[in-house]
Amino acid sequence: MENKTYAGIEEEYSKLDSAKIVLIPVPYDGTSTWQKGADKGPEAFLNASENMELYDIETGTEVYLQGVYLADAVTENSSPEAMVDAVHKATKKYIKRNKFVTAFGGEHSISIGTIRAFNECFDNLTVVQLDAHADLRKEYHGSKCNHACALYEASQNTNLIQVGIRSMDVLETTVMDTEKTYFAHEMAVDDTWMDSAIHQMTENVFITIDLDAFDPSIMPSTGTPEPGGLLWYETLEFLKQIFTEKNVVGFDIVELCPNKNEKSSDFLAAKLYYKMLSYKFQNEGVDDEYDNSFDNSHVNKNNNSKFNEEDEY
Repeated sequence: MENKTYAGIEEEYSKLDSAKIVLIPVPYDGTSTWQKGADKGPEAFLNASENMELYDIETGTEVYLQGVYLADAVTENSSPEAMVDAVHKATKKYIKRNKFVTAFGGEHSISIGTIRAFNECFDNLTVVQLDAHADLRKEYHGSKCNHACALYEASQNTNLIQVGIRSMDVLETTVMDTEKTYFAHEMAVDDTWMDSAIHQMTENVFITIDLDAFDPSIMPSTGTPEPGGLLWYETLEFLKQIFTEKNVVGFDIVELCPNKNEKSSDFLAAKLYYKMLSYKFQNEGVDDEYDNSFDNSHVNKNNNSKFNEEDEY
């Protein structure tokens, strides 16, 4: 990737040591089964970000002043499992450095790695998934790290709340917790779904957004668009409420499948990412020290989560 800094920000705001925010691009599209191109998503997102105004009107902030470090892209693609391991390692590395860690995919399978890292580092984690698809298959096409399995591990190991779902396989009904699933057709006629979903969240929240959660009328450039999706302002209202009421520890955005003739999707992704950062840091001064509440005592919940020497940076 040619981008040297996120959104073309000045170098003083892009240094790892002083930046509060880390952005990890993951240009991976190894298991998608319909339209290919999600591996081009991070580059399109970064290019759109460079052409975006950096003053957020709603919050009255310029969140890039908090510092955004553009990490080296995770380019491991020898297998889905190897990619997930690489994303997991990179994510945990920056969490340990007390950064607000974000990732941009790539297909949704990258989230297996990000969620695994956050779940090992934060107690009682809620994962909020905005998505058209349930992604709850235990295995698909011979791999547990397929994009169709992106949230299966989270459904077993975290407090998973699914929002905007409108496409799934019948077998996924055996895994899904319908009490914590907000189907798009029900959301369309229920004014209470946001409060209900937030009420079910624990204090620490990780957000994963598959861009096909949005309606194709505003977000056509995804690999598997589904009619009947979320619109812009209702999504922002929901996200703002989460950031206000909970401790959002990180997030990822996936499944931008750019189209050279349709740039509005790239800009939606760029604006969404910046909006989420703006909500996270709107009440924090530039000189305030960021604390992600990471605590080594939170690690080792799972037998395989103990850091070893090669994890130390």
